[in-house]
Amino acid sequence: MSTEHLDVLIVGAGLSGIGAAYRLQTELPGKSYAILEARANSGGTWDLFKYPGIRSDSDMFTLGYPFRPWTDAKAIADGDSILRYVRDTARENGIDKKIRYNRKVTAASWSSADSTWTVTVTTDGEDDTLTCNFLYLCSGYYSYDGGYTPDFPGRESFAGEVVHPQFWPDELDYSDKKVVVIGSGATAVTLVPTMSRDASHVTMLQRSPTYILALPSSDKVSDTIRAVLPNQLAHSIARWKSVVVNLSFYQLCRRSPARAKRLLNLAISRQLPEEIPLDPHFTPSYDPWAQRLCVVPDGDLFKALRSGKASIETDHIDTFTENGIRLASGREIEADIIVTATGLKMEACGGISIDVDGEPVTLGDHYVYKGMMISDVPNFAMCVGYTNASWTLRADLTSMYVCRLLTEMDKRGYSKCVPHATEDMDQRPILDLASGYVMRAVEQFPKQGSKSPWNMRQNYILDRLHSTFGSINDHMTFSKAPARNSKPVPSKS
Repeated sequence: MSTEHLDVLIVGAGLSGIGAAYRLQTELPGKSYAILEARANSGGTWDLFKYPGIRSDSDMFTLGYPFRPWTDAKAIADGDSILRYVRDTARENGIDKKIRYNRKVTAASWSSADSTWTVTVTTDGEDDTLTCNFLYLCSGYYSYDGGYTPDFPGRESFAGEVVHPQFWPDELDYSDKKVVVIGSGATAVTLVPTMSRDASHVTMLQRSPTYILALPSSDKVSDTIRAVLPNQLAHSIARWKSVVVNLSFYQLCRRSPARAKRLLNLAISRQLPEEIPLDPHFTPSYDPWAQRLCVVPDGDLFKALRSGKASIETDHIDTFTENGIRLASGREIEADIIVTATGLKMEACGGISIDVDGEPVTLGDHYVYKGMMISDVPNFAMCVGYTNASWTLRADLTSMYVCRLLTEMDKRGYSKCVPHATEDMDQRPILDLASGYVMRAVEQFPKQGSKSPWNMRQNYILDRLHSTFGSINDHMTFSKAPARNSKPVPSKS
């Protein structure tokens, strides 16, 4: 029985994978492809996470696809609406028929002799193989198998229930219960106001605060545009408006952090009740956008704090107790349920083991090329989104560049492309954030360098220009399929 061969294999049927498939079948309709999805459902993040109130932390004009207008009323959307949008996009374009579920990719091996990848896929405990000319990973950067939870002292003594948001129990009833949410990131600021509606009280317990920005869940300017213009045109204008506004604020934060701090602190102080001081609860020790900024739609977190149904504590945990958590200050917070919103566990390339001509690839020893390929790894791309803007903005640029690259290879008769880093550079983490989940896994990922095309700009406008008009040949070696018993002749023309 022969091994099935495809032109392109896409790994992951989430937001990125569906977008990649659309670009591939639109730009290169003659290419054969399949999407391999490890889980039983499509949707990625938006199918996995089921915790109360899950929502986007980017507006849907940029998190949504540029080719399929977002028409719902809310710009900051709930998880169910986003999941429906992703699946509708797949179904309307026939992409759902290309998805193969319960197919976990565990290994990928490149052969220069054949200019192909051999991909090992595990299904119900059984291994199978596929081959492809180009491998495109759209599997994100965190583990679906487990989130990050610190080893809290005394956890076994707590009489209540401990829950991690990544594995929210369907049967969990928190009505009239005392809840402590440990964390200060996007998940925590989503859970606290949502759970406070039914819980007797919710305490947000943070070791250190995060910058928070309250924004309307609906965008009045974009709504006005959508009311008078055709859907696709209105969506494009709203998208570019959001890109410019968000990028301008990011640049302000990076270039004038003191001014950005004052603006953020002023906005927060106007929403806090008198009994909750700005310092220490909302005064991070780092500059804005050194870690990801959290958005709260319609200021719902602050509404919960003002109502008295929620409160905030900034302290370190001494130990879990039978009835809750004792803080380093000596104070004890009572709880029936503790939610550990303590972050993700990062995982490079979905945990796939990769080798090139039998040599294992240690990702931490390589550079990322144009934010999407890996130095010295042929015919391979991975999707990594922005940290300062929506994931989809960069994901879509990556997919369009992959299509442009494949088109150029077909035109010139090449079967192999591989980027090479030939100069010494300063190294930085691939994600330019000082967040704990990034720092814990920094060695697992390829590095970004200090020079183009090895650095990852957090600038969609510049990336759009370079992705569309920049040179395909920049630090890239192309070669044609080798004849048997002969050596390939590389071309850098």
